[in-house]
Amino acid sequence: HVQLVESGGGSVQAGGSLRLSCAYSLASTGNYCMAWFRQDSGEEREGVAWFSLATGSTAYSDSVKGRFIISQNAARNIVYLEMNNLEPDDTGIYYCAARRGVYCMNGYQYWGQGTQVTVS
Repeated sequence: HVQLVESGGGSVQAGGSLRLSCAYSLASTGNYCMAWFRQDSGEEREGVAWFSLATGSTAYSDSVKGRFIISQNAARNIVYLEMNNLEPDDTGIYYCAARRGVYCMNGYQYWGQGTQVTVS
């Protein structure tokens, strides 16, 4: 049984920073990938950052590369998304997601409830 709980969203001015947290509970066996997606009203959900729990490798969308950092606290079962130099286009609901396997770019099966980020 997989559970994902996001926190850390809020409102910030352009140029500011936020850190999102995703507390996860995964099945005891198997490799997993974790990711952050976002969706603004009227737009499709887009992936912004990906993390392999098996290898520690990361990937970012072009829109956030150099500004966002995805990381993990393995002891606490938390994945973070540190967001710096935020822009109004970063506004949206941010979702934590997980999938079994080692290919991390798509095919996510498990989703959190989302946390709102608003940049003005």
